[in-house]
Amino acid sequence: MLNEPTYLIGEIGQNHNGSPDLAMLIIDLISRPVKEEVTGKMLCGMNAVKLTKRDLNQELSRSQMEQPYQSPHSFGKTYGEHRAFLELSDETHYDIYLHAKSKGLDFVETLCAPGCLSLLRYFEPDYLKVASRDLTNLPLLLALAETGIPMIVSTGMSGERELGEAVEVITRYHDRLSILHCVSQYPTAPSNVNLATIPFLQKRYPQFTIGYSDHTIGISTPVAACALGAKIIEKHITLDRRMKGSDQAGSLGPDGVHRMVRDIRVLEMALGKSALFVEPDTKSARYKLERSVATRRRLRKGDLVKESDLHLLSPGDGLKWSERHKIINKRVTTDVPQNEILYYDFVQ
Repeated sequence: MLNEPTYLIGEIGQNHNGSPDLAMLIIDLISRPVKEEVTGKMLCGMNAVKLTKRDLNQELSRSQMEQPYQSPHSFGKTYGEHRAFLELSDETHYDIYLHAKSKGLDFVETLCAPGCLSLLRYFEPDYLKVASRDLTNLPLLLALAETGIPMIVSTGMSGERELGEAVEVITRYHDRLSILHCVSQYPTAPSNVNLATIPFLQKRYPQFTIGYSDHTIGISTPVAACALGAKIIEKHITLDRRMKGSDQAGSLGPDGVHRMVRDIRVLEMALGKSALFVEPDTKSARYKLERSVATRRRLRKGDLVKESDLHLLSPGDGLKWSERHKIINKRVTTDVPQNEILYYDFVQ
C-alpha cells in the first residue's frame, strides 16, 4: 500500500438509516468515476466502503439501552430500540458486500464486539476496522487479530500507551496493521485536529501503514493529511447531509465526495519527487519568457563584442548571462540590430 495511491475509504457507518437500499445507493455514489477538469483525465476513485456491525448484547448496560432517547435523530423510543433499528443482519451485510464488490470496491467492516465475527460465516472483509472507542478493548482486538484478516485501528480516544498496548496484542498474531490518526470530536474543531500526529506515527511505527480518519467539516483536512504522507483516508459519506441521522450533517454529500477524491488525486500527481529539475512541459514558457543575451546597440559585421554591448531580452532560446563569455571579445559575422538576440552562431 505504501507505494500505491492513497487508499480512500467511504464510511457508511449508520448513514444507511437501517435501509439496505440506501446503503447500496451510497456505494453507487462512492464508486462514481472522477475526472480532473483541466486535462479531462479520469482519476482513481475511492477504494473501499465501510459498514459498522454491533452486537447489541455486548453494546451498552441495560439501563443505557432502556433509557428514553428523545432526539430528532432517534429511530426508537429508547436508545436500545434506536440501535436495533439501525442494525443490519449478517445476511444483509453480505448482500451489501456483494454490491460493493460488483462496483470494484474493497469492503471494510467495523466490528464492535466478538459476537460480530458471525459475519465471517458469510464473507471475509478485506479489512477489519477497530473504532476509536474500542482501541482499549483488548479482548475484541485479540478476537479480531486471531482471524488473520488485515486490521485498521483508529486512535481517536487514546494516547501512546493505549496504542502501544493495542499494537502488542494484535501483533501476537500478524503485522498486517494500519493505524489511523483520529480525533473523536464530531465534528472536529480545526484547532484539535493536530495533523502533526501523522508524521509522528510514521516515525514511531514505520513498519505499519499510517493514515487519517477525518471528522472535520469539508475536505481541506483530509487533503492536507495526504500531503503529510497519510496513505489511508477515511471519511463519512451520505447521499444528503440534511437526512435524519446523527452522522449525516458531518458527512460528505455527492459534491463533497467528488471534490475530495479529485483534490487528493490531483495532490498525488502534484507531489512529484524530491529533486529540482526543469519540467519538459515548461519548454514553451521558457522560450517565451526567459531572457537571452541581446545587443544593447547595433553591431556591424566585424565588430568586437564587449560586455557593455550586451543586456538581456526575451525570448529565452539564446545564451544565458552566465554564458556571455562565449561571445565576448569575438567578432560578429553579420550585422545584428539593436535589441536583438545575439546567438552564438553570429560570432567567431
